[in-house]
Amino acid sequence: MGKVLSGLYLCYAAIIFIALMLIALPFVLLATTLLAPAAGKRAGMFFLRCWAWGFSLTTFFWVETVNKHLINRKVPHIYVGNHGSYLDAIAVCISIPQYFSPLGKIEMAKVPIFGWIYKRIVVMIDRSSKESRERSVTSLKQDISNGQSILIFPEGTMNKSNAPLSEFYDGAFKIAIETQTPLMPFVMINNRALLPRTHPLKAHPGLLTTIFITPVDVKGLQIEDLHMLKQKVYTLMEEAILKYS
Repeated sequence: MGKVLSGLYLCYAAIIFIALMLIALPFVLLATTLLAPAAGKRAGMFFLRCWAWGFSLTTFFWVETVNKHLINRKVPHIYVGNHGSYLDAIAVCISIPQYFSPLGKIEMAKVPIFGWIYKRIVVMIDRSSKESRERSVTSLKQDISNGQSILIFPEGTMNKSNAPLSEFYDGAFKIAIETQTPLMPFVMINNRALLPRTHPLKAHPGLLTTIFITPVDVKGLQIEDLHMLKQKVYTLMEEAILKYS
């Protein structure tokens, strides 16, 4: 009986997801077509946040944000968080208080409807292509130079293991050092339990909790400090997950 109810709930959530995407789509397309690139992206992100709030309220995946006061909204940040569920997109859209450019896998652009919005908002990367990786880094650096925050999931893909975190890629930390932009690590608690990647029929409503940890200053760091910086952020995030889970 539990699996039947979870299946029905999953179908309901999928219908809401698609319906709200269809409503948001024309606004995102108009904003990103008619406005200048930076303004269009910000407007598109606004409509994406409206979509996220609508989905959260109608599917009972409520979002709680902790320690938002730690963020200085006057300066751009590189947001780095854990990644373990499709619900992460909802949580970051609602929880991150600044406009941001997210880095995402190019494969997601193939998803019907969602993909049309995705490729207008997200800096896409094909990790198998050196040229794609270089283009994405250049684009993210340009956003930072324009005063825009960025979002990178340093695990690169969803964590399917039982460990709190997967191994981190260097990208976010290298960009932080090269642009001297502070890192803002955060963790999302309970997302994997509410909508497991490997067992979607276990989906159920509940509270998604996003916890901002503490800004990590990179002022004066050199590329030789990359491993130390990456390990520092990894430890902060791992400890937060273990503390709040």
